[in-house]
Amino acid sequence: MNNIQFWGKTDVGLVRKNNEDTFLVNPDAKYCLVADGMGGAAAGETASQIFAQSADEIFAGQSAASEQEAVNRVQKTFRMANERILEHVADHPEHEGMGCTAELLVFTTLGFVIGHMGDSRTYRLRQGVFKQLTKDHSLVQDQLDQGLITKEQARSHSMRNVILRAVGVRPSLALDTLRGPVYKSDLFLLCSDGLTDLVDDDTICTMLSQNSDMENNISNLVELAKKAGGKDNITIVIAQIYGTS
Repeated sequence: MNNIQFWGKTDVGLVRKNNEDTFLVNPDAKYCLVADGMGGAAAGETASQIFAQSADEIFAGQSAASEQEAVNRVQKTFRMANERILEHVADHPEHEGMGCTAELLVFTTLGFVIGHMGDSRTYRLRQGVFKQLTKDHSLVQDQLDQGLITKEQARSHSMRNVILRAVGVRPSLALDTLRGPVYKSDLFLLCSDGLTDLVDDDTICTMLSQNSDMENNISNLVELAKKAGGKDNITIVIAQIYGTS
């Protein structure tokens, strides 16, 4: 069984009046999540909290599971959150358009499972290689995939915040599920786009590689995003494997 340590932090940033992001870490059930609300003010904040509450219910009292059990719980969490957000909008029409992007990372008896929707991201640092595991569900990513724009153009594109998939937007879910093995010293980073829109991957990798104090690393990454403008809420969760227990 893997020994895993978790850290997390969220910050309102320098421009927004409220924080629509939510994060949750649960060392006992061996999972963590980041959800980035959309829909404005109370609506976005409510959507991301509904996602976190749904995960909390699905994983309550659970320990590390098999891969298939983890996949089932991830899918159930996204379905439950999707239904609850849609129900909330039906009861509160003024919140029409609310939803959230979400990353849910679960460690199994042998590896990991990720559920992903939107433009929040999950990365992995393994033996010095920092890799984005998820692909953004965004208009800009589609244009990037088609070769219509470059990576440099994508970072400053005027429509980079147009999301093509999110939790709570429509009855049907198009969920990405990823899975794989884990090894000692693997590090996973989940974050909202408030970090990645303003801090590039190389900078994140360098900071994580040079300093073993992950709590300090998260705080420093948040400060880098704020120094770069802090235009959005900034949320970061780190999970690191420390071998077997």
